[in-house]
Amino acid sequence: MPQSFDILVIGGGPAGIAAAIRAAESGANTGIVDDNAALGGQIWRRARTESVAEPAAEWHQRLQTTNVSVLCGTRVFDQPEPGLLLAERHNDILQLAYQKLVLATGARERFLPFPGWTLPNVMGAGGLQAMVKAGLPIRDKRVIVAGTGPLLLAVAAYLRSHGAEIPIICEQASWGKLARFGLTLLADRQKTTQARQLKRDLAGVPFAANAWPVAAHGHTAVQSLTIMRNGRSEEIACDYVASGFHLVPNTELAALLGCQIRGGFVHVDHLQRTSLPNVFCAGEPTSIGGLELSLIEGEIAGLAASDRVPEAQRLVADRKKWARFARRLDRTFSLRNELRGLASPDTIVCRCEDVPHSRLREHGSWRAAKLHTRCGMGPCQGRICGPATEFLFRWSPDSVRPPVFPVRVSSLSAERTGQPEHTKHEEANR
Repeated sequence: MPQSFDILVIGGGPAGIAAAIRAAESGANTGIVDDNAALGGQIWRRARTESVAEPAAEWHQRLQTTNVSVLCGTRVFDQPEPGLLLAERHNDILQLAYQKLVLATGARERFLPFPGWTLPNVMGAGGLQAMVKAGLPIRDKRVIVAGTGPLLLAVAAYLRSHGAEIPIICEQASWGKLARFGLTLLADRQKTTQARQLKRDLAGVPFAANAWPVAAHGHTAVQSLTIMRNGRSEEIACDYVASGFHLVPNTELAALLGCQIRGGFVHVDHLQRTSLPNVFCAGEPTSIGGLELSLIEGEIAGLAASDRVPEAQRLVADRKKWARFARRLDRTFSLRNELRGLASPDTIVCRCEDVPHSRLREHGSWRAAKLHTRCGMGPCQGRICGPATEFLFRWSPDSVRPPVFPVRVSSLSAERTGQPEHTKHEEANR
Protein backbone atom coordinates (compact mmCIF):
# COMPACT_ATOMS: atom_id res chain seq x y z
CA MET A 1 0.00 0.00 0.00
CA PRO A 2 1.60 3.33 -1.01
CA GLN A 3 2.45 5.96 1.55
CA SER A 4 0.62 9.06 0.34
CA PHE A 5 1.69 12.68 0.73
CA ASP A 6 0.30 16.02 -0.34
CA ILE A 7 3.87 17.20 -0.87
CA LEU A 8 6.87 14.90 -1.10
CA VAL A 9 10.42 16.28 -0.93
CA ILE A 10 13.32 14.25 -2.34
CA GLY A 11 16.61 15.23 -0.75
CA GLY A 12 17.40 16.09 2.86
CA GLY A 13 20.00 18.82 2.47
CA PRO A 14 19.33 22.50 3.29
CA ALA A 15 17.04 23.06 0.28
CA GLY A 16 15.00 19.95 1.03
CA ILE A 17 14.70 20.74 4.73
CA ALA A 18 13.57 24.31 4.00
CA ALA A 19 11.02 23.12 1.44
CA ALA A 20 9.59 20.47 3.77
CA ILE A 21 9.28 22.90 6.68
CA ARG A 22 7.49 25.59 4.66
CA ALA A 23 5.14 23.01 3.13
CA ALA A 24 4.33 21.39 6.49
CA GLU A 25 3.74 24.79 8.11
CA SER A 26 0.97 25.24 5.57
CA GLY A 27 -0.79 22.17 6.92
CA ALA A 28 0.14 19.91 4.01
CA ASN A 29 0.83 16.24 4.67
CA THR A 30 4.56 16.39 3.92
CA GLY A 31 7.28 13.77 3.61
CA ILE A 32 11.01 14.12 3.09
CA VAL A 33 13.19 11.33 1.66
CA ASP A 34 16.97 11.07 1.83
CA ASP A 35 19.36 8.23 1.13
CA ASN A 36 21.67 9.13 4.03
CA ALA A 37 21.22 7.92 7.58
CA ALA A 38 20.34 11.44 8.76
CA LEU A 39 19.17 14.69 7.21
CA GLY A 40 21.57 17.56 6.51
CA GLY A 41 23.36 16.66 3.30
CA GLN A 42 27.10 17.11 2.92
CA ILE A 43 27.09 20.72 4.10
CA TRP A 44 25.23 20.01 7.35
CA ARG A 45 26.65 16.53 7.94
CA ARG A 46 27.60 16.31 11.59
CA ALA A 47 30.62 14.51 12.99
CA ARG A 48 30.09 12.04 15.82
CA THR A 49 31.76 14.33 18.32
CA GLU A 50 30.30 17.62 17.11
CA SER A 51 27.13 19.51 17.87
CA VAL A 52 24.92 20.87 15.14
CA ALA A 53 26.28 24.22 13.95
CA GLU A 54 24.31 27.36 13.24
CA PRO A 55 22.23 27.92 11.14
CA ALA A 56 21.72 24.17 10.80
CA ALA A 57 20.60 23.90 14.43
CA GLU A 58 17.84 26.48 13.86
CA TRP A 59 16.47 24.65 10.83
CA HIS A 60 16.68 21.24 12.52
CA GLN A 61 14.88 22.65 15.57
CA ARG A 62 12.23 24.14 13.33
CA LEU A 63 11.81 20.79 11.58
CA GLN A 64 11.16 19.12 14.94
CA THR A 65 8.13 21.36 15.50
CA THR A 66 6.44 20.20 12.28
CA ASN A 67 4.71 16.96 11.40
CA VAL A 68 7.03 16.15 8.47
CA SER A 69 7.42 12.41 7.90
CA VAL A 70 11.17 11.72 7.61
CA LEU A 71 12.32 8.73 5.57
CA CYS A 72 16.11 8.43 5.84
CA GLY A 73 18.15 5.60 4.38
CA THR A 74 15.69 5.62 1.50
CA ARG A 75 16.70 5.85 -2.15
CA VAL A 76 14.22 6.62 -4.94
CA PHE A 77 15.02 4.65 -8.09
CA ASP A 78 12.00 4.82 -10.41
CA GLN A 79 8.64 6.38 -11.19
CA PRO A 80 6.39 3.65 -12.67
CA GLU A 81 3.57 6.14 -13.20
CA PRO A 82 2.97 9.87 -12.61
CA GLY A 83 2.47 10.59 -8.93
CA LEU A 84 4.12 7.38 -7.71
CA LEU A 85 7.79 6.79 -6.87
CA LEU A 86 9.54 3.56 -5.93
CA ALA A 87 12.31 3.55 -3.34
CA GLU A 88 14.53 1.03 -1.59
CA ARG A 89 14.82 1.11 2.18
CA HIS A 90 16.71 -1.65 3.97
CA ASN A 91 15.14 -4.84 2.62
CA ASP A 92 11.87 -3.26 1.55
CA ILE A 93 10.50 -1.41 -1.44
CA LEU A 94 8.45 1.66 -0.60
CA GLN A 95 5.73 3.07 -2.83
CA LEU A 96 5.53 6.83 -2.34
CA ALA A 97 2.48 8.57 -3.77
CA TYR A 98 2.36 12.34 -4.01
CA GLN A 99 0.22 15.20 -5.24
CA LYS A 100 3.15 17.57 -5.58
CA LEU A 101 6.86 16.85 -5.68
CA VAL A 102 9.89 18.94 -4.70
CA LEU A 103 13.26 17.74 -6.02
CA ALA A 104 16.17 18.85 -3.85
CA THR A 105 18.70 16.21 -4.80
CA GLY A 106 21.82 18.33 -4.28
CA ALA A 107 25.15 17.96 -6.04
CA ARG A 108 28.28 15.86 -5.97
CA GLU A 109 31.97 16.50 -6.55
CA ARG A 110 33.41 16.51 -10.04
CA PHE A 111 36.49 14.36 -10.45
CA LEU A 112 38.99 14.71 -13.28
CA PRO A 113 41.27 11.73 -13.95
CA PHE A 114 45.03 12.15 -13.74
CA PRO A 115 47.76 9.48 -13.46
CA GLY A 116 47.57 7.88 -10.02
CA TRP A 117 44.13 9.24 -9.10
CA THR A 118 42.93 5.68 -8.37
CA LEU A 119 45.63 5.08 -5.72
CA PRO A 120 44.38 4.47 -2.17
CA ASN A 121 44.10 7.72 -0.16
CA VAL A 122 43.51 9.82 -3.27
CA MET A 123 39.89 10.85 -2.85
CA GLY A 124 37.38 13.63 -3.22
CA ALA A 125 37.77 16.64 -0.96
CA GLY A 126 34.23 16.38 0.33
CA GLY A 127 34.55 12.61 0.52
CA LEU A 128 37.59 12.81 2.78
CA GLN A 129 35.84 15.35 4.98
CA ALA A 130 32.85 13.02 5.31
CA MET A 131 35.13 10.11 6.25
CA VAL A 132 36.83 12.21 8.93
CA LYS A 133 33.41 13.18 10.29
CA ALA A 134 32.60 9.46 10.41
CA GLY A 135 35.71 8.74 12.50
CA LEU A 136 38.71 8.44 10.14
CA PRO A 137 41.82 9.58 12.08
CA ILE A 138 43.55 12.42 10.27
CA ARG A 139 45.80 13.94 12.96
CA ASP A 140 49.40 14.49 11.78
CA LYS A 141 48.54 13.26 8.27
CA ARG A 142 49.80 15.36 5.35
CA VAL A 143 46.85 16.22 3.10
CA ILE A 144 47.26 18.08 -0.19
CA VAL A 145 44.00 19.77 -1.17
CA ALA A 146 43.74 20.38 -4.92
CA GLY A 147 41.20 21.19 -7.61
CA THR A 148 38.87 24.16 -7.75
CA GLY A 149 36.02 25.84 -5.93
CA PRO A 150 35.22 27.22 -2.45
CA LEU A 151 34.81 23.69 -1.09
CA LEU A 152 38.60 23.29 -1.12
CA LEU A 153 39.10 25.98 1.50
CA ALA A 154 36.28 24.72 3.72
CA VAL A 155 37.62 21.17 3.60
CA ALA A 156 41.20 22.28 4.27
CA ALA A 157 40.07 24.31 7.30
CA TYR A 158 38.06 21.39 8.64
CA LEU A 159 40.90 18.89 8.21
CA ARG A 160 43.38 21.26 9.80
CA SER A 161 41.08 21.77 12.78
CA HIS A 162 41.22 17.99 13.28
CA GLY A 163 45.01 17.88 13.31
CA ALA A 164 45.90 17.38 9.66
CA GLU A 165 48.92 19.07 8.12
CA ILE A 166 48.09 20.87 4.87
CA PRO A 167 51.31 21.22 2.79
CA ILE A 168 49.52 23.23 0.09
CA ILE A 169 46.12 24.13 -1.37
CA CYS A 170 46.16 24.08 -5.18
CA GLU A 171 43.47 26.10 -6.98
CA GLN A 172 43.35 25.88 -10.77
CA ALA A 173 41.67 29.28 -11.17
CA SER A 174 43.92 32.25 -11.89
CA TRP A 175 44.82 34.96 -9.38
CA GLY A 176 42.98 37.45 -11.57
CA LYS A 177 39.71 35.52 -11.41
CA LEU A 178 40.06 34.99 -7.68
CA ALA A 179 40.77 38.68 -7.08
CA ARG A 180 37.70 39.77 -9.04
CA PHE A 181 35.58 37.24 -7.16
CA GLY A 182 36.96 38.45 -3.84
CA LEU A 183 36.05 42.05 -4.63
CA THR A 184 32.43 41.06 -5.20
CA LEU A 185 32.33 39.53 -1.70
CA LEU A 186 33.11 42.88 -0.10
CA ALA A 187 29.54 43.99 -0.74
CA ASP A 188 28.16 41.13 1.34
CA ARG A 189 28.88 41.23 5.08
CA GLN A 190 28.06 37.57 5.63
CA LYS A 191 30.37 36.33 2.89
CA THR A 192 33.11 38.71 4.02
CA THR A 193 32.85 37.34 7.56
CA GLN A 194 33.07 33.78 6.27
CA ALA A 195 36.12 34.64 4.15
CA ARG A 196 37.90 36.25 7.11
CA GLN A 197 37.19 33.21 9.28
CA LEU A 198 38.64 30.89 6.63
CA LYS A 199 41.71 33.12 6.37
CA ARG A 200 42.24 32.83 10.13
CA ASP A 201 41.65 29.06 10.09
CA LEU A 202 44.17 28.59 7.28
CA ALA A 203 46.81 31.05 8.44
CA GLY A 204 50.25 29.78 7.43
CA VAL A 205 48.94 27.23 4.92
CA PRO A 206 50.48 27.79 1.44
CA PHE A 207 47.88 28.62 -1.21
CA ALA A 208 48.68 28.42 -4.92
CA ALA A 209 46.48 29.71 -7.72
CA ASN A 210 47.19 28.59 -11.29
CA ALA A 211 48.00 25.19 -9.77
CA TRP A 212 46.57 21.71 -10.21
CA PRO A 213 47.44 18.03 -9.66
CA VAL A 214 49.41 16.29 -12.41
CA ALA A 215 50.19 12.82 -11.04
CA ALA A 216 49.95 10.90 -7.78
CA HIS A 217 52.74 8.49 -6.86
CA GLY A 218 52.93 5.53 -4.51
CA HIS A 219 52.78 1.77 -4.20
CA THR A 220 50.16 0.54 -1.72
CA ALA A 221 48.91 4.11 -1.18
CA VAL A 222 49.70 7.64 -2.30
CA GLN A 223 53.07 8.93 -1.10
CA SER A 224 53.49 12.12 -3.10
CA LEU A 225 51.75 14.35 -5.62
CA THR A 226 53.23 16.18 -8.58
CA ILE A 227 51.54 19.52 -9.15
CA MET A 228 51.77 22.09 -11.92
CA ARG A 229 52.29 25.53 -10.40
CA ASN A 230 52.59 28.60 -12.59
CA GLY A 231 53.90 26.46 -15.44
CA ARG A 232 56.45 24.53 -13.37
CA SER A 233 56.04 21.05 -11.88
CA GLU A 234 57.03 20.07 -8.37
CA GLU A 235 56.56 16.93 -6.29
CA ILE A 236 55.25 17.17 -2.72
CA ALA A 237 55.15 14.35 -0.16
CA CYS A 238 51.74 13.53 1.31
CA ASP A 239 49.62 10.87 3.00
CA TYR A 240 46.32 11.92 1.38
CA VAL A 241 45.20 13.88 -1.66
CA ALA A 242 41.82 15.59 -1.38
CA SER A 243 40.89 16.54 -4.92
CA GLY A 244 37.68 17.94 -6.38
CA PHE A 245 36.86 20.17 -9.34
CA HIS A 246 33.80 22.04 -8.11
CA LEU A 247 30.35 20.43 -8.10
CA VAL A 248 28.01 18.61 -10.49
CA PRO A 249 24.23 18.84 -9.97
CA ASN A 250 22.32 15.62 -9.33
CA THR A 251 19.74 15.88 -12.11
CA GLU A 252 19.21 12.18 -12.86
CA LEU A 253 15.85 11.85 -11.11
CA ALA A 254 14.58 15.09 -12.64
CA ALA A 255 15.62 13.89 -16.10
CA LEU A 256 13.95 10.52 -15.51
CA LEU A 257 10.68 12.26 -14.64
CA GLY A 258 10.90 14.35 -17.80
CA CYS A 259 11.88 17.77 -16.38
CA GLN A 260 13.55 20.08 -18.88
CA ILE A 261 17.32 20.29 -18.42
CA ARG A 262 19.17 23.36 -19.70
CA GLY A 263 22.94 23.74 -19.56
CA GLY A 264 23.21 20.78 -17.23
CA PHE A 265 20.71 22.17 -14.69
CA VAL A 266 17.01 21.66 -14.08
CA HIS A 267 15.13 24.55 -15.65
CA VAL A 268 12.77 26.32 -13.22
CA ASP A 269 10.82 29.56 -13.15
CA HIS A 270 10.96 32.20 -10.40
CA LEU A 271 8.76 30.02 -8.16
CA GLN A 272 10.95 26.92 -8.64
CA ARG A 273 8.38 25.26 -10.91
CA THR A 274 9.85 22.82 -13.43
CA SER A 275 8.48 22.13 -16.90
CA LEU A 276 6.24 19.43 -15.37
CA PRO A 277 2.99 20.29 -13.58
CA ASN A 278 3.19 19.97 -9.79
CA VAL A 279 6.94 19.24 -9.83
CA PHE A 280 9.29 21.78 -8.25
CA CYS A 281 13.06 21.82 -7.93
CA ALA A 282 15.30 23.68 -5.48
CA GLY A 283 18.96 23.96 -4.56
CA GLU A 284 21.97 22.80 -6.49
CA PRO A 285 20.13 20.87 -9.25
CA THR A 286 19.03 24.33 -10.51
CA SER A 287 22.43 26.05 -10.03
CA ILE A 288 25.54 25.76 -7.87
CA GLY A 289 25.11 28.74 -5.60
CA GLY A 290 25.87 27.73 -2.04
CA LEU A 291 23.89 27.45 1.16
CA GLU A 292 22.02 30.75 1.01
CA LEU A 293 20.60 30.17 -2.47
CA SER A 294 19.64 26.59 -1.58
CA LEU A 295 17.70 27.72 1.49
CA ILE A 296 15.88 30.50 -0.35
CA GLU A 297 14.95 28.22 -3.24
CA GLY A 298 13.80 25.53 -0.81
CA GLU A 299 11.53 27.99 0.96
CA ILE A 300 10.10 29.25 -2.31
CA ALA A 301 9.45 25.72 -3.55
CA GLY A 302 7.76 24.68 -0.31
CA LEU A 303 5.56 27.76 -0.25
CA ALA A 304 4.64 27.59 -3.93
CA ALA A 305 3.87 23.87 -3.70
CA SER A 306 1.50 24.56 -0.81
CA ASP A 307 -0.23 27.36 -2.75
CA ARG A 308 1.22 30.18 -0.65
CA VAL A 309 2.34 32.04 -3.76
CA PRO A 310 2.25 35.61 -2.34
CA GLU A 311 4.65 34.58 0.43
CA ALA A 312 6.88 32.84 -2.09
CA GLN A 313 6.90 35.95 -4.28
CA ARG A 314 8.32 37.99 -1.40
CA LEU A 315 11.46 35.84 -1.44
CA VAL A 316 12.12 36.16 -5.17
CA ALA A 317 14.29 39.29 -4.82
CA ASP A 318 16.65 37.49 -2.42
CA ARG A 319 16.70 34.55 -4.81
CA LYS A 320 17.83 36.84 -7.64
CA LYS A 321 20.62 38.21 -5.45
CA TRP A 322 22.03 34.77 -4.65
CA ALA A 323 21.51 33.62 -8.24
CA ARG A 324 23.90 36.39 -9.31
CA PHE A 325 26.39 35.03 -6.80
CA ALA A 326 25.97 31.56 -8.35
CA ARG A 327 26.83 32.96 -11.77
CA ARG A 328 29.97 34.59 -10.35
CA LEU A 329 30.96 31.25 -8.83
CA ASP A 330 30.53 29.56 -12.19
CA ARG A 331 32.67 32.12 -14.00
CA THR A 332 35.42 32.14 -11.37
CA PHE A 333 35.85 28.38 -11.10
CA SER A 334 35.24 27.34 -14.70
CA LEU A 335 37.72 24.66 -15.72
CA ARG A 336 40.74 25.68 -17.80
CA ASN A 337 41.52 23.86 -21.05
CA GLU A 338 44.87 22.58 -19.80
CA LEU A 339 43.03 20.14 -17.52
CA ARG A 340 41.82 18.20 -20.57
CA GLY A 341 45.37 17.00 -21.03
CA LEU A 342 45.90 15.60 -17.55
CA ALA A 343 45.07 11.97 -18.36
CA SER A 344 47.68 9.81 -20.06
CA PRO A 345 46.57 7.06 -22.49
CA ASP A 346 46.59 4.41 -19.74
CA THR A 347 44.93 6.57 -17.08
CA ILE A 348 41.73 4.90 -15.88
CA VAL A 349 38.72 7.16 -16.50
CA CYS A 350 35.88 4.77 -15.62
CA ARG A 351 36.95 3.21 -12.32
CA CYS A 352 33.99 0.83 -12.09
CA GLU A 353 34.80 -0.89 -15.40
CA ASP A 354 38.55 -0.11 -15.59
CA VAL A 355 38.26 1.78 -18.88
CA PRO A 356 41.39 3.82 -19.78
CA HIS A 357 41.50 7.14 -21.60
CA SER A 358 42.95 5.54 -24.75
CA ARG A 359 39.87 3.34 -25.26
CA LEU A 360 37.44 6.20 -24.76
CA ARG A 361 39.04 8.58 -27.20
CA GLU A 362 38.38 6.06 -29.99
CA HIS A 363 34.68 6.95 -29.79
CA GLY A 364 32.70 10.03 -30.70
CA SER A 365 29.92 10.00 -28.13
CA TRP A 366 28.99 8.89 -24.64
CA ARG A 367 26.57 6.33 -26.04
CA ALA A 368 29.18 4.79 -28.34
CA ALA A 369 31.69 4.60 -25.51
CA LYS A 370 29.15 2.87 -23.27
CA LEU A 371 28.26 0.32 -25.92
CA HIS A 372 31.88 -0.58 -26.73
CA THR A 373 33.64 -0.20 -23.36
CA ARG A 374 30.89 -0.39 -20.68
CA CYS A 375 32.02 3.04 -19.47
CA GLY A 376 29.35 4.38 -17.13
CA MET A 377 27.66 1.01 -16.68
CA GLY A 378 29.21 0.06 -13.33
CA PRO A 379 27.92 0.61 -9.79
CA CYS A 380 28.21 4.43 -9.92
CA GLN A 381 26.11 4.50 -13.12
CA GLY A 382 28.30 7.15 -14.69
CA ARG A 383 28.16 9.59 -11.78
CA ILE A 384 31.97 9.79 -11.67
CA CYS A 385 33.09 9.17 -15.24
CA GLY A 386 30.08 10.88 -16.87
CA PRO A 387 30.95 14.46 -15.86
CA ALA A 388 34.64 13.72 -16.48
CA THR A 389 34.04 12.58 -20.06
CA GLU A 390 31.66 15.46 -20.61
CA PHE A 391 34.55 17.82 -19.88
CA LEU A 392 37.35 15.77 -21.48
CA PHE A 393 35.59 14.93 -24.75
CA ARG A 394 32.71 17.44 -24.77
CA TRP A 395 30.23 14.56 -24.87
CA SER A 396 26.58 15.08 -24.06
CA PRO A 397 25.05 12.62 -21.58
CA ASP A 398 22.41 10.13 -22.71
CA SER A 399 18.83 10.08 -21.53
CA VAL A 400 18.27 8.63 -18.06
CA ARG A 401 16.51 5.29 -17.68
CA PRO A 402 15.41 3.49 -14.53
CA PRO A 403 16.72 2.47 -12.13
CA VAL A 404 18.30 5.83 -11.30
CA PHE A 405 20.54 4.06 -8.76
CA PRO A 406 21.80 0.48 -8.71
CA VAL A 407 19.20 -1.65 -6.92
CA ARG A 408 18.72 -5.29 -6.04
CA VAL A 409 17.41 -7.58 -8.76
CA SER A 410 14.59 -8.49 -6.39
CA SER A 411 13.55 -4.81 -6.33
CA LEU A 412 13.27 -4.76 -10.10
CA SER A 413 11.31 -8.01 -9.97
CA ALA A 414 8.94 -6.60 -7.39
CA GLU A 415 8.54 -3.46 -9.52
CA ARG A 416 7.43 -5.54 -12.50
CA THR A 417 4.95 -7.59 -10.50
CA GLY A 418 3.74 -4.65 -8.46
CA GLN A 419 4.25 -6.70 -5.28
CA PRO A 420 6.41 -5.35 -2.41
CA GLU A 421 9.49 -7.42 -1.73
CA HIS A 422 8.66 -8.21 1.90
CA THR A 423 5.25 -9.56 0.82
CA LYS A 424 6.92 -11.87 -1.72
CA HIS A 425 9.24 -13.17 0.99
CA GLU A 426 6.32 -13.86 3.32
CA GLU A 427 4.44 -15.83 0.62
CA ALA A 428 7.56 -17.82 -0.28
CA ASN A 429 7.89 -18.97 3.35
CA ARG A 430 4.30 -20.25 3.61
